[in-house]
Amino acid sequence: MGFLWSLIVGGIIGWLAGAVMGKDVPGGIIGNIIAGFIGAWIGSALLGNWGPVVGGFAVVPAIIGAVVLVAIVSLLMRGMTRRTY
Repeated sequence: MGFLWSLIVGGIIGWLAGAVMGKDVPGGIIGNIIAGFIGAWIGSALLGNWGPVVGGFAVVPAIIGAVVLVAIVSLLMRGMTRRTY
C-alpha cells in the first residue's frame, strides 16, 4: 500500500509542477509520476528534506524540484521542435 501511495503523491507533485509552469508534462499520468519522483530527488538534493512529508516525499522541496525538472524538459522539447527541417 505504501508504494501505491508514493505513486499517487508523485503523480500529484508532477501535476502541480506542470500547473505551476503552465506546461504539460510529456507522457500523461506516467510522465507526472516520473516528474514527481525525479523532482523529489532533485529537490531533496538541492534543498534537503524539510516541510511536511507525505507518502515519503518532503512536499515543498519535491514540488520545487519538479518545477525545475519541468522547466528543463520544456526548454529541451522547445529546442528539439525548432530544429526540425
